[in-house]
Amino acid sequence: MTTTLVLTVIGDDRAGLVKALADVIEQGGGNWERSHLSELAGKFAGIVTVTAPDDRVDALRAALAPLEGLLQVAVHDARAVDEVAPPREARQELRIELLGNDHPGIVGAVSGVLAKHELSVAVLESVTRDAPMSGGRLFEAKALVTVPAGVDLDALQEDLEELATEIMVELTVSTDMAG
Repeated sequence: MTTTLVLTVIGDDRAGLVKALADVIEQGGGNWERSHLSELAGKFAGIVTVTAPDDRVDALRAALAPLEGLLQVAVHDARAVDEVAPPREARQELRIELLGNDHPGIVGAVSGVLAKHELSVAVLESVTRDAPMSGGRLFEAKALVTVPAGVDLDALQEDLEELATEIMVELTVSTDMAG
């Protein structure tokens, strides 16, 4: 049997961090399954799922400890996939894209509407950039959210459109069946 671990990592960005992490995972008996890693503001951060044979999990945890100083690594036990979400083919997903003048509270406002309708954010990427022509800053975000069965998509769309008008952003929503 195997155990799935979720690693969260952060450290000062520099060459070789992914290699160091991959080497330790391999030497500790683990297998790198999935990851989302990025550099932001001079920090390298991410999340990695790793599987290991049950009899190697303790060795893997111990092998990760020496990375302290290079990367801070927190090890979390993963829940069984069946406990987390329905099968991928049974889920519906929403893609949300947002663009507007940057100001505090945009993410909180949008995520508040999503939470009200019990949607879970699977991926959120955002960036601020200089606005061409106006000289201000633009906030741009793209999100993928999981829609549970029974959600009133018309009510959700109405709430998102009302919010977009209120906080003065362009908001695009598209639905896709996952698969």
